[in-house]
Amino acid sequence: MAALQKRRRRSGMVVLFILLGILWEARARQIRYSIPEELDKGSFVGNIAHDLGLEPQELAERGVRIVSRGRSQLFTLNPRSGSLVTAGRIDREELCAQTAPCLVSFNILIEDKLNLYPIEVEIVDINDNTPGFFREELEVKILENAVPSSRFPLMEVYDLDVGMNSLQGFRLSENSHFSVDVWSEANRPKYPELVLERALDREGEAIHHLVLTAVDGGDPVRSGTARILVIVLDVNDNAPVFTRPIYRVSIPENLPVGTQLLRLTATDPDEGINGELTYSFRNEEDKISETFKLDSNLGEISTLQSLDHEESRFYLMEVVAQDGGALLASAKVLITVQDVNDNAPEVILTSLAGSISEDCPPGTVIALFSVHDADSGENGEILCSIPRNLPFKLEKSVDNYYHLLTTKALDREEISDYNITVTVIDLGNPPLSTETQISLTVADINDNPPIFPHTSYSTYILENNSRGISILSVTAYDPDSGNNAKVTYSLTEDTFQGMPVSSYVSINSNTGILYALGSFDYEQIKDLQLRVMASDSGDPPLSSNMSLRLLILDQNDNAPEILYPSIPTDGSTGVELAPRSAEPGYL
Repeated sequence: MAALQKRRRRSGMVVLFILLGILWEARARQIRYSIPEELDKGSFVGNIAHDLGLEPQELAERGVRIVSRGRSQLFTLNPRSGSLVTAGRIDREELCAQTAPCLVSFNILIEDKLNLYPIEVEIVDINDNTPGFFREELEVKILENAVPSSRFPLMEVYDLDVGMNSLQGFRLSENSHFSVDVWSEANRPKYPELVLERALDREGEAIHHLVLTAVDGGDPVRSGTARILVIVLDVNDNAPVFTRPIYRVSIPENLPVGTQLLRLTATDPDEGINGELTYSFRNEEDKISETFKLDSNLGEISTLQSLDHEESRFYLMEVVAQDGGALLASAKVLITVQDVNDNAPEVILTSLAGSISEDCPPGTVIALFSVHDADSGENGEILCSIPRNLPFKLEKSVDNYYHLLTTKALDREEISDYNITVTVIDLGNPPLSTETQISLTVADINDNPPIFPHTSYSTYILENNSRGISILSVTAYDPDSGNNAKVTYSLTEDTFQGMPVSSYVSINSNTGILYALGSFDYEQIKDLQLRVMASDSGDPPLSSNMSLRLLILDQNDNAPEILYPSIPTDGSTGVELAPRSAEPGYL
């Protein structure tokens, strides 16, 4: 029946809160949910698709995912329903201990836009822990001449729940001599104290059996009990007294192990064994005895192990001074651990575009990363920077996330690869820093045509050349890469003496070598004008032209020929008659 009521209470406690406002830098809405602890795996937390303004199927299409640092994943996304659900059973006490409220923060990343949406889930406590004592039975020794209203510290009580579900008070079994009161400070454990209401008489009653009950404020109420055995002692009429009720000391976290922190002093005016004091920790069950050493004779407290401000910022302990007659006094000790700059900042790369087109507009996001420093105060404050001579800048997003963006157009032909050094430095003294390399490749676009070294060439070839002989090789250079730089050669569709130029010469499209398709005759062609085109393989392709003049060189391939007088066709000797009156110089 109790289990059924518990399940009903849990199911009735699920409350959804959507936090108002819009985050100022990342334009992301703060979304907040609230769930009770101990829900089953897969329990509904909130309709994240609706709160992000998306349809459920868009979660997978747009790469929506949870990004968080450090702790294991407590929540997951249900892509079919668009809901945020629990990834397992959540124990608030394991997650947040005594901290209230218990808040789990993470971010939702929409991958296609690199937008971050901060999410906060409050884990609400349920009354699933019973108040308990560190021991089931405690002996309290009291002098018979103790005056009424005397107070005697009892054992520490614990309750892992918080708020009304935590420890609220104590009840003492019915008796005629004692009552119970509580010593507590804000946000500190409650210590029950036995209060003497009526004078004791050892001869009348030497031992008192009491039952102390600790109760919480849950519904239903949970309680735990311990037996108190009060032993009435004969007169040792002076109890130890500490010089102060509470001792405070502040120490840096990097103290060497074994360093003495403070010395507690208690006095007892009695003589002999009744005046001999021994010191001890009251709460030996917790981590106090593992971290600190108390000299039982001198009252000196020193460290047993290294301290870590990031693990525990203060320690509250109780020291008891007891004399040989079993009288004791207690004093509180509060040790505050100061932070030193012992943690270098760290960079966590969340998303990176390893390659980016050279025609991307300024402001294009290249990477998303977060920075973190485990220290506190100025030691945990971080400055993030990149070299100033690069065409990039950093832009702060939500929490400690940064975008890396372009600031101007890129040119692959000028710089094809970037190694961007991200430097994070804290404000500690001395400061600690970390450097992270982000590599970026600039992808080529076809923005350069092939280029000939010269816009025109002249070359020579002897007439009567062999068919297929190579005339010359032309080369064009394209600074692009890949297919954008793959050059092919061709002849433009020009004509010479009514014939296409391509009937006289040809060109190898890959090598740019020109070949003669026939034998040239100087007496018919003295020069040939060509235009060579170089084209790349980009999309669309780019091209350029070059003029080529092919000069034909003469060879002595023709014998002299007498045209006049003409030679008789019958094979006889030719005769030319001259008049007898011809003067010298007559033709």
